[in-house]
Amino acid sequence: MADIAGSWDERFAGVVATLSDSLDAGGDIGASVAVFWRGEPVVDVWGGYVDEARSAPWEENTLTNVWSTTKTMTVLCTLMLADRGELDFHRPVTAYWPEFAAGGKHRIEVRHLMSHTAGLSGWTEHLEPEGLADWERCTSMLAAQEPWWEPGTASGYHAVTQGYLIGEVVRRITGVSVGSWFAEEVAGPLGADFFIGLPASEDARVSIVIPPPPVDFSALDLPQFAVRTLSNPPIDATMPRHEWWRRAEIPAANGYGNARSVALIQSLVAGRGAARGTRLVSEAGCDVIFEQQSDGMDLVLGMPARFGMGYGLSTEVMPIGDRACFWGGYGGSLILMDQETDLTVCYVMNRMEAGLQGDLRGANIALAAAAAIQG
Repeated sequence: MADIAGSWDERFAGVVATLSDSLDAGGDIGASVAVFWRGEPVVDVWGGYVDEARSAPWEENTLTNVWSTTKTMTVLCTLMLADRGELDFHRPVTAYWPEFAAGGKHRIEVRHLMSHTAGLSGWTEHLEPEGLADWERCTSMLAAQEPWWEPGTASGYHAVTQGYLIGEVVRRITGVSVGSWFAEEVAGPLGADFFIGLPASEDARVSIVIPPPPVDFSALDLPQFAVRTLSNPPIDATMPRHEWWRRAEIPAANGYGNARSVALIQSLVAGRGAARGTRLVSEAGCDVIFEQQSDGMDLVLGMPARFGMGYGLSTEVMPIGDRACFWGGYGGSLILMDQETDLTVCYVMNRMEAGLQGDLRGANIALAAAAAIQG
């Protein structure tokens, strides 16, 4: 049995065993898992190694790139601003970002950015990978271009662009970058070890993600919008090896944390706005998460998806409950929150699987946690 470090309530021993089994079977090389229940941390564990060579153990404060799980942090910033009356999800984006009106986008509302329905899932103009570190270029290009489909009619997963779109709205309102605002208003008050834009001082703690086998998107039968979205610039799992990636603020894809920090922050959702005695959002401010914005075949993912205000909601494919929401990251990380049971479950790992839709490792952790509270 793989060694698991950390602490857990014996009621949740099945969660720990699930992680251990995955490490034993080679499904994971290094990973961390955290569960909050009724506002308390009941699982905080980690195991395995920081790299494929198994040169050093995954430790208590090891960090890794969680990819699109980062989106939940960016979304939380907007929920807080809306709760404070500084942002209205139903107002046009141009109310905060006037230049966005170019290309016939004057009717796109903030809620369309939140739900991947803005028709801006990628860049029309060519963008090199390193260009993702140029905030002004990325946002000005999005402001200038026309939507790829009629906004509001369907979701098309804004895999990387959502962070720039929402992040620029946050910047226009607050006067600071979304990464800076998140650090000051979210991570700081909660004491959470999560970064959007990683300081050089934290590099030594990072487990660089282990890429999945390369995928030739041109050889796959992908929806046309998937090809356009994922090929400009190409989604490359080796990007976190580069310093430019870690230092940049890419608020849809380059957040650094571990299961403990992700679960602590997102337990705000399960706790209806409060976590560990700190309230950052009102209960009403959390309710908007469950206002359905889209439900149907996603034009990029090529599978059914249902989005609320920033988070994925329950579907037949992902039956998580009427007051539950989730999202995950490229390669497998997962965060799930359920208000009915006040349960938050997070899985963060370094060994990536192929695909944007996640895999069974995180799902098995979530199922084990759900079984623990039903027993």
